[in-house]
Amino acid sequence: MLLSEIITTLEAKRLLGPEDYDCEVEAACASDLMSDVLRFIKPGALLLTGLTAPQVVYTAEVADIALICFVRGKTPLEDTLRLAEARGLVLLSTHLPMFESCGRLYKAGLKGLSENHVAEA
Repeated sequence: MLLSEIITTLEAKRLLGPEDYDCEVEAACASDLMSDVLRFIKPGALLLTGLTAPQVVYTAEVADIALICFVRGKTPLEDTLRLAEARGLVLLSTHLPMFESCGRLYKAGLKGLSENHVAEA
């Protein structure tokens, strides 16, 4: 799914990242627990989270995530924005709750974690 399609599907706004930048995203992960993100996410995936602290950027860097969407209308802290900009991340925000965001993305064809990962949890 293209970034532009994700933005439309989630009724999201781009907080950070070039307006003309569009990329293909193959999977998504939703979590407020960064330890779960590190364990389960695939490189290049979209991360949906309500966590707005700088830890989300550090986690994205370690997990090779370039796209983060904050749910429930949250906006990142100023430190988080500065850090994400320095790391070249794209940040989005949607007013939708996490559950509905995941449902909309799934319905639109974006994949989540494989069944193998879910079984390991």
